Amino acid sequence: MQLLIVGAGGFVGSVLRFAIGGAIQRVVPMAGFPMGILVVNLLGCAAIGLASGLAESREFMSGELRLFIVVGLLGGFTTYSTFANDGVAMLRDEAFGEAILTVALHVILGFAAVWWGHSLTNPT
Repeated sequence: MQLLIVGAGGFVGSVLRFAIGGAIQRVVPMAGFPMGILVVNLLGCAAIGLASGLAESREFMSGELRLFIVVGLLGGFTTYSTFANDGVAMLRDEAFGEAILTVALHVILGFAAVWWGHSLTNPT
């Protein structure tokens, strides 16, 4: 049942990402700058901060609703929001070294993995 809840939320989040990101990019093209992605990531970060804060401080959501919204919908909307939420949790727990390492590894290794994967399609 949990997989269905997360999957349903992921479907909604992915569709919203596609629609909102595309609309923003059409309205504000900015010579190729990925404004749609930036806006989606920032909206997702604000939303996951709000949802997590409400869930933690006010016990606002049931476990199923939290799975649907935080893991599914917002995870499908942007995994960047989950990454940022985890980083903030590390900072709140005063795990500064872990937070810095997490950010550095995600950015550096993420770019390297995309570069490597792309290079496999064009071996020259």
